Amino acid sequence: MSDSTERPSPVLRRAEDIEYEAVGAADGLSKGVLVGEEHGAPNLAIRRFTLAPGGEVPKHTNEIEHEQYVLRGEYTVGIGEASETPHADGEAVDDGEEHTVSAGDSLLIPAGVVHWYRNEGDEEGAFICAVPTGDDEIRLTEE
Repeated sequence: MSDSTERPSPVLRRAEDIEYEAVGAADGLSKGVLVGEEHGAPNLAIRRFTLAPGGEVPKHTNEIEHEQYVLRGEYTVGIGEASETPHADGEAVDDGEEHTVSAGDSLLIPAGVVHWYRNEGDEEGAFICAVPTGDDEIRLTEE
C-alpha cells in the first residue's frame, strides 16, 4: 500500500541478477528487464534485448513508444506505416524503409508504428529499450 506522494527507493540491479526470457512472437530475441515497475520504477522501464545471429522479429506494432540504443552488433531495423513525418538523421524516412544499425545508434519508434528486426550477421545484436511502465501489447501485422 503505497501513497502516491511516496518517493520510490533507489535500486541497484547487478548484471548477473538479470533474467532473460525468449520473446514468444520472435525468433532469436531475448528480453531482460533491467529496471521496471516491479523494481519500484514509477514511470519508465529499461529493458535489454539480444537478437541472435539469424534472429528475426516479424512486423508488429506496440501500444507504447520505444526509445532504443544499440549496444553491440549490427542488424536491420525496418520501419513502416510511420507517422506523417518520420525522421532518420534529421531526414524524412519513407514508410517501409530498412536501416542497418550498429553500436551507438539510437531510435525512436512511436506507439502504433509498424517495425521489425533482422540479424543477418554472425554476431549477436543487443540494444537497450526504454518504455513507459505498464502493459506493452505486441500486435503482429498481417503484412
